[in-house]
Amino acid sequence: MPKRFALRAVAIVAASALVVIGAASSASAHVSVSSPDAKPGGYGKLVFRVPTESDNTSTTKLVVALPKDHPFAHVGAQVKDGWKVEKKEEKLPAPVKVGDVTLTKAITTVTWTATGTGIPANDFDEFALSVGKLPEGVDALSFPTEQTYSDGEVVKWADVAKDGAAEPEHPAPTLKLTAAVTPVAATSADSTSSTDKLARWLGGGGLLIGLLGLAFGLRPRKPAVAAGTPAGSGPGESGPGIAESGK
Repeated sequence: MPKRFALRAVAIVAASALVVIGAASSASAHVSVSSPDAKPGGYGKLVFRVPTESDNTSTTKLVVALPKDHPFAHVGAQVKDGWKVEKKEEKLPAPVKVGDVTLTKAITTVTWTATGTGIPANDFDEFALSVGKLPEGVDALSFPTEQTYSDGEVVKWADVAKDGAAEPEHPAPTLKLTAAVTPVAATSADSTSSTDKLARWLGGGGLLIGLLGLAFGLRPRKPAVAAGTPAGSGPGESGPGIAESGK
């Protein structure tokens, strides 16, 4: 394979790979929940990560629904500057025993409402809850969430993912419970924002490399000098071995 075609192919493949990575990162941006310490039968911190998937609006409200079939005896909500937090308590459909306590009512929703600009376009923030006790004998807990934008749009993250099926368009934040949960390192808004920017720069850089490789590959090559032709011979010049006329 000629060198120019090999270089062009490598550049295009690199650019395509970076673009695919960037697209996958964007596609996975949705409200999610994680925990550094949650385990069955104990207390844990739940962290809801909320991205603003918009170029011109901000997130101004977040409503997190807590499971009624596995209610928490304790729910503490993070107090954040620029946000008002409200916990709503309701009577349960039936009494539920949580540890040594039988609950007839419990906190079923937690709402954060922005008192300022909220989460800016293309940025994200995190909202935390301290809950317990977490149920035993349960593999996962889902927390249907409503995200409200500054233009009035409400996105309901409430679709339940099915085993073996593709991820739904708006999956409900789901926390998997195991006997021992691997701690999740806390990620600051600045570090994650830097990661997102790096992915965008890599994607753009990959496209630039691909275009440069394409341009290089299409560049016209200089004509090769025919074998046996003396260097410097040109029109009107007589090389050795050519007899002059008239002699």
